Formats: sequence, structure tokens, C-alpha cells
Amino acid sequence: MIKRLLIVLLPLLLASCVTSKKVNLMQEAGKNKIPSYTDTLSYEDYQVRVGDRLYVYVYSIDERVSQMFNSSGNGINASQMRQGSSGGSYDLYTYLVLEDGTIDYPMVGKVMVRGKTTREIKLLLEKELAGYIASSYTEYQMVSVEVNIVRRSFSVISDRGSGTFNIQKEKVTIFEALAMAGDIGDFGDRSKVRIIRESEGATKVKVFDVRSEDIINSEFYYIEPNDVIYIQRIKGQSFGINSVTTTISVAATTLAFGGFVYGLIVRIMNRIEATNK
Repeated sequence: MIKRLLIVLLPLLLASCVTSKKVNLMQEAGKNKIPSYTDTLSYEDYQVRVGDRLYVYVYSIDERVSQMFNSSGNGINASQMRQGSSGGSYDLYTYLVLEDGTIDYPMVGKVMVRGKTTREIKLLLEKELAGYIASSYTEYQMVSVEVNIVRRSFSVISDRGSGTFNIQKEKVTIFEALAMAGDIGDFGDRSKVRIIRESEGATKVKVFDVRSEDIINSEFYYIEPNDVIYIQRIKGQSFGINSVTTTISVAATTLAFGGFVYGLIVRIMNRIEATNK
């Protein structure tokens, strides 16, 4: 019986083994079927899209100018709001990118921002505001504009679970994104990581091998807002370490109980035979 049990459990134990080649990152491209990405595109600054939300804050040495553009409409200026709830400040001074690719900014009107980086939008608004201020003030008033994309996030679906995570800085690498999500589990397929990315109304699915050291030179290295990272399980790996351990434990308990019952029956039968004699 023990031999039969080992025959059943041995394939499960072998199937649960994961080699370092399957899980190690930064492996040399061209070896162990690790692909090269040296000829793919490098990182480009994110370009604003329809549906993004932009936070715009105007700085000026003249308090009148600052209050003109940063006033919340109830007598509270943005500098006071920034000292309070950061969420309230960002909500009050956030502008939605409309379907036509513009934001509706006070005093200026519609400003085309779609397809531009935050740096380009900053320079554009500074130019527009300078023109408006020049027509309203006799003296020259220089302004500086801060532009950020707010409520940026990405999602991860993997063998460890699913979740959505906020992007807290300008650039987030694929390694940082996976670390925020708790890394890939032992049986997640690192050779076929998928990024689902929406761009200008079209959805693109890109598949790459995160184990390759050349990933740092590729278009996959930096994620973008609203990306969905999907990691499927390695084919044939339906058992994890925990499930195999549980299986062995249950089998051992069953075997022990079966042995106890068998021994009890043998003793009873021996007593019956002794009595009949």
C-alpha cells in the first residue's frame, strides 16, 4: 500500500518543483530561450489622453495673480487648501480632458492638451496666462504653472491575486509595479507576461518575457497609466506547494487510519478463531 501511495504522490512532487530558470529575473538574453528586446522602442514621456485628469496650480510673486487662478470660489485660495486636505485640493483644481481633447481653464477657455506631455502643457498654459495677464495688468507679471496627471493607476491580475495600485511618481518600471503587487507567485508564467494598454480608443495586448535582462531597453520597461498587467499560471502547474503538502497529509492520515482499522480487524478475527478452538 505504501508503495502505491508513493507512486501516486511522486509525480505530484515533481510537478510542484520550480527551477531557477523559470523565476529568476535579469537572465542573459539568447540563453535558455530568453528573448532579446534590444531593437524595441525606448521610454517616451506619457502623452495626455481623453479622460485623464490634470491638476493645474499657478505660482506668482503677486498674490492677486495667484488668487485669480487658484481661488476655489469661496474665498479660500489653493495655498490654504494645499495645507489642508490634499485630496480636496486636487479635486478642486483638477480638470477633465474632454472628448475633444481640451480642458476648460478659467480666464483662458478651452486649451488643447490631448497628445501633449505635462511639460508641454505647462509651457502652453504659461504662455496663455502671460497673454491674459498682460492685458489685465500694467506691470509685467511672470507666472509658473505646475501640471500633474492625477488619479493615475495600473492593475495587476496574477496567481497571487488581483489589485489596482496608484502611480505615485512620473515613471514606474515593470519591476516596481510587480513589487507593489507582491511579485509573481512561484507558478506565475514570467515568460508570457501580458500588458493590456488602451491608446486613443484602441486596446493593445503586448506579450513579453520579464526574465530577460534586455527588458530594461524595451518599451515594456515602463508602464503607463491604466495598464493592466496579466500573469497566467505555468501550463500544467495546477498544484502548488501547499496543495501538495495537504494532499500528502491527508493521504498519510488516511493510511494511518486504514492501518489502525486493519490491525483492529485482524485482532478481532484472531480472538474469534481462538474462541472457536
